[in-house]
Parts: sequence; C-alpha cells; structure tokens
Amino acid sequence: GAFQKKGHSARVLSPEEAEKLAKDQVLVSEFKQLKLEKEAQKNWDLFYKRNSTNFFKDRHWTTREFQELKVCREFTDQKLTILEAGCGVGNCLFPLLEEDKNIFAYACDFSPRAVEYVKKNALYSTERCKVFQCDLTKDDLLDNIPADSVDVVTLIFVLSAIHPDKMHLVLRNIYKVLKPGRCVLFRDYGLYDHAMLRFKSGSKLGENFYVRQDGTRSYFFTEEFLSQLFKAEGYEQVVNEYVQRETVNRKEDLRVPRVFLQSKFQKP
Repeated sequence: GAFQKKGHSARVLSPEEAEKLAKDQVLVSEFKQLKLEKEAQKNWDLFYKRNSTNFFKDRHWTTREFQELKVCREFTDQKLTILEAGCGVGNCLFPLLEEDKNIFAYACDFSPRAVEYVKKNALYSTERCKVFQCDLTKDDLLDNIPADSVDVVTLIFVLSAIHPDKMHLVLRNIYKVLKPGRCVLFRDYGLYDHAMLRFKSGSKLGENFYVRQDGTRSYFFTEEFLSQLFKAEGYEQVVNEYVQRETVNRKEDLRVPRVFLQSKFQKP
C-alpha cells in the first residue's frame, strides 16, 4: 500500500534523520569531484551495461500524472511533437507511443549505450520517433530538432543527475526547441527523499548533492531552487509542488518516505 499527498511543504525529518544529516558534512575531495564530472558519461554507460533495460520499470503513470499530454491538444487526434530529454532505455517513451498513436517523439540521452537499447526495441520506428545521443549541457538540440517545434518536453529524473552548476544550460537548450506557450513537464527527486537519507558518510558532493557507489550522482531538489532555476532562463511557473508518498512494505513492516518534485514550466 501507499498514500500520496501534494503540496508546498517540505517533508519534516524525524530527530534521528535530522541528526544523521547534520553529522554528514564532509565533502568528497575536489580532485574526486572533477573526476566524477569528467567521467559522468562513462559511469552512466556502465550503469546501462550492467543493468541492460531491466533497472527501471516502464512508466505507465506518465499520462495519468501529466494531463498536459492530453490537455495541450486543440482537437482529439491532433499530432503532438514531444521531446523526452534524457530518455534512458525508453521506459517512458515506449508506453507513451503505445498509448497515444498521434505522438511524434524526439528522444535523447547522455549514454550512447542507452540510445542503442532504444533503437533495438521492437517498438522503435523512425516514423514515430527520432533518438540521438546528446549531452544536454553542451550539445545544441537545434542540431537535431527545429527551433520552436516541440509541444511538450518531459524532463523526468534527469536534471538530478547533472551538476547543479550546469543545470541552467540544460534548461536554456530545451527553451530553444519548445514552442511558445508550451510546457516542460518535470518530475525528480525532492528534498529528504528516502534515497537521500540512505547515503553513507563520504558520499556528499555539496548541498543536497550526492554520489552513488557506481559513480552516478543525484541531486535532491527544493521547490525554491527549481523555481529560481527555471525562471532565470525565462520560463513561467505553472505548477511546482512536492509529491510525498509513503510506500509500505507489509512483509518487512517497512515504511519508506518518497519525496518527488512535480512541476510544469511554460515558455511565454
């Protein structure tokens, strides 16, 4: 079982959790941080090599959570052009293409291996999607997508893997291909999510920013930080709120607090 609530209040920590986070102040050395940044692509490629297409579940919840994919049509069978920025192996892309026959999707990922998995998927068709490898912090999306041509951009569990100093570059890149009046749909890790509290000492890279054992990194967003990030690049905020879920594992009697940030930002 699980319950879910949405709102603007951050999760309240227990005294034990607050103490654990307060104690964990030692940052990973600058040398190692530079190495992680340099090897970010390699680490994600290795992640997909180890896990193949089996790590993430297919995300059949996307259209339920993001009514925008239906709402932004002027008529029912209108063709929509979407961009999935950071598509991984297609866990969000393929359910969407199956569910909605009137979508053309651009999809890109940092990892060349992930892109290859997408192309090998039986559902992949060049008539319905164009997938390409791209570092969103430096490769110009205009090389693959016409300016002002995309109806909806999905940015789902992607920005958290990028160094906070470079996140604005991703939003600037996406802005160029998004049609005026259209939206970026965002979902990612929120402050004090269970995953943040599980990091062992020695994993901290900066405020709300951590490294996993496999070298991939994760940032945990506050509502304020995300809002400032998008607004600084010219977007208007439509929705920006925490989604708090408590997942209950009855067999082991575990209650796991999950916190995500779910948001929608519009290009004026």
